[in-house]
Amino acid sequence: MFSIGVSGPAKLQAVTTLVNKLTEDLKSKSLSSEERDKALEELKVYGRDPRNADPIFTKEGIETLTKHAFESSSETTSRNALRVLCNSMLLKPETRQGFVDLGYESKACEKLKNDNWDDEFLATRVIFFSTYGTSIDLAKLIDEEHLADSIVKNLSRHATRFSEHVQNKTKADPMELMALGETLRLLFNVTSKCPSKTDSFTAAVPHIVSLLLNLDIPPKGSPPLEAPLGPLVNAPMNLKLDDEETRKCLYPKDAPSSLAEKLIKLLDLCLKSYQDQELDATVTPLVCLISSIYEYAPADSPVCDSIRKALLPSEEERTKVLGKGDTLPASLLVNMTNPIAPEFAKAVSHLLFNISDKDAHKFVDNIGYGYASGFLFQNNISIPEGLVGGDDEKGESSKGQSSRRAVNPITGQFLDAETFPDMPEMTMEEKEREAERLFVLFERARKLGIVNVENPVAKAVQEGRFEELPDDYEEDSN
Repeated sequence: MFSIGVSGPAKLQAVTTLVNKLTEDLKSKSLSSEERDKALEELKVYGRDPRNADPIFTKEGIETLTKHAFESSSETTSRNALRVLCNSMLLKPETRQGFVDLGYESKACEKLKNDNWDDEFLATRVIFFSTYGTSIDLAKLIDEEHLADSIVKNLSRHATRFSEHVQNKTKADPMELMALGETLRLLFNVTSKCPSKTDSFTAAVPHIVSLLLNLDIPPKGSPPLEAPLGPLVNAPMNLKLDDEETRKCLYPKDAPSSLAEKLIKLLDLCLKSYQDQELDATVTPLVCLISSIYEYAPADSPVCDSIRKALLPSEEERTKVLGKGDTLPASLLVNMTNPIAPEFAKAVSHLLFNISDKDAHKFVDNIGYGYASGFLFQNNISIPEGLVGGDDEKGESSKGQSSRRAVNPITGQFLDAETFPDMPEMTMEEKEREAERLFVLFERARKLGIVNVENPVAKAVQEGRFEELPDDYEEDSN
């Protein structure tokens, strides 16, 4: 294996010589296959650090690499050149437009049709980088170069292979996993940047579901959404999931809740593994996918009950104020107001509202007004009269039927499980200060539109139930 032994000006001279040699070879074919591949291997190693490797990233350097990658009759040479090209496009974003300007996207799409993990990985990666900051015409690639068909076919091949791995208890080749991850990333990018063509990728959904069910969750200590699981969760975000044929694979007859259960298990592991600052980018798509699975589930499917049971607080959790403990429902409630992960917090709030059938009354009943109020206010969702301090305090569910013990509508805790600190009774002066504080809080809430009721303190004063103490008042110590 070649290793770098030079740096600085010596490295620049070595890179210049290699690029010139490979450029001349395109015209004269003066290098043998072994010499050509050796030169590309050396260039790949030099190119890992862009310092003093400028000739690789020039317009001429990118053209030389592109032509060796897509015009060589040698598969080995082609792949070696593709590796250098991919690395260049990763390290120097300006090279991406240079590749697009050469017009070789169609040849990259053609390579996707090869039944080879290396070709799939490398060609997909080139197209993937080309979707950032370039003038690439994705619609044309889909319509004329069959990009969507190739992606769906490759995912079908991966799904078949992983089913075989499960049946035969074999492990996937590392290159196979890398190719799968790259194909999924490209699928997500293309459907994000070319939404008019997302229907062309609907056929990928059954293969994505099959892979989600068959791929093992990474062992303890590894990130739960490391590739290819993370890209696999992201892939269907822009796809049509409410199509009748699509729903058949999302909720298979023999195990309709299997996909939802797998995703919820992943979510539980994610909340225990990722730091707050990682949640927005990494785990938000998973929450959104679970929400979609719930929303599109057939009315007679057990999926909805399964999701509600897993994500909403249990009877046991209601023996304490909701949001306490290390259960998945408790973690979700805490993350509804996570300031470090605002997008994740928003996704969690919408998920819990969705599995409450988008009903404000059920939402408060399920998680308590303390957690629900912020979401309802931010989304301008009106709160039914009597929601707080109404039927729920009598132990009635959102359907008006007495289904469980009385619940504190604010905290979600069973009323008969509440405990109160043994504190001395407040003095009259303390009661006056507390009444003043409550008066101010209610007035602020009224101005913000959070509540629309008469200030109880003001009402007490009007009714003569509130007595202001004189300045010389001294509390009787007896």
